[in-house]
Amino acid sequence: MTDEFGTGDGRPDAPGPHGLRVVDAHAHFFSHGFFKGLLRQRAGGTEPDDDEVTRAVEALGLEAPPRDAAELARRWVGEMDRHGVERGVLMASIPPAWPSVARAVAAFPDRIAGTTMVDPLARDAVASVERALGEGGLRGICLFPAMHRYRVHDRAARDVIEVAARRGALVFCHFGVLKIPIRGKLGLPSAFDGTFANPTDLHPVAADFPDVTFQVPHFGAGYFRETLLLGAQCPNVVVDTSSSNSWMTLVGHDLDLVTVLRRTLDVFGAERILWGSDASILPRGWRRDLFDMQVDAMRTAGCDDAAVRAILGGNARRILGE
Repeated sequence: MTDEFGTGDGRPDAPGPHGLRVVDAHAHFFSHGFFKGLLRQRAGGTEPDDDEVTRAVEALGLEAPPRDAAELARRWVGEMDRHGVERGVLMASIPPAWPSVARAVAAFPDRIAGTTMVDPLARDAVASVERALGEGGLRGICLFPAMHRYRVHDRAARDVIEVAARRGALVFCHFGVLKIPIRGKLGLPSAFDGTFANPTDLHPVAADFPDVTFQVPHFGAGYFRETLLLGAQCPNVVVDTSSSNSWMTLVGHDLDLVTVLRRTLDVFGAERILWGSDASILPRGWRRDLFDMQVDAMRTAGCDDAAVRAILGGNARRILGE
């Protein structure tokens, strides 16, 4: 398939890392619209102009994203090509930024799938999810209960999950430790409430929506035991491996990535684990360092070739219906 941006047949020019077909199931799309939305929060609702956005991002030592989200998507597809990544799932990391991800998806449909963060407590939450999953062409919604202060089994959350269920979309649920460094760098508070961050809150919801796939990132981000308990009882819950998983230093006993993977494999099986980079910023780009570290850990944890292929791409393609 060829589109207006010349993406060819949707495959990277370079072979995949270690000869594998890689799908990154967890990355962020820090677009111009994303940074404008954050700066609007900092200014108490006042709309920053485009030049202000550019200056603020460059002051952090980052590449200011182009104003056209399709051009930023081209930059990320170039990163994927350079590392041999076949496809990436990019998240709109604040609710108002989903049109930017939709633009990226429209520009590179063979390379990018999109998801959007939603605050179920917002007045227009259901309508926004309908638009994002409908006209926007996005494939999932992302819930951050500790950020927006609700329980994932509350009525408001169920309302947006019902939309996702009706449209066959993925539901990503962030639990555990939540740190968003870019907010601090921009002078924004991170007034998160960890009392909403327990993965076991998802149990009744996953049971009520058995046909929906629920993705829990970072192995539960500190709630590892609770994530294992959830996974043992809910076959439609999957975990992703994304980020450096620094939460391991906080749990009160020695853990390393190999041990985490072994225990996760025991409960979830290789078919319910997704590789994710948590990539977000430029010029750092795609996280090849984390990829190599995690592939080594998978091998040490006892994954055979079939399991590695499933975790690094096969499972994500199945969940996306590809």
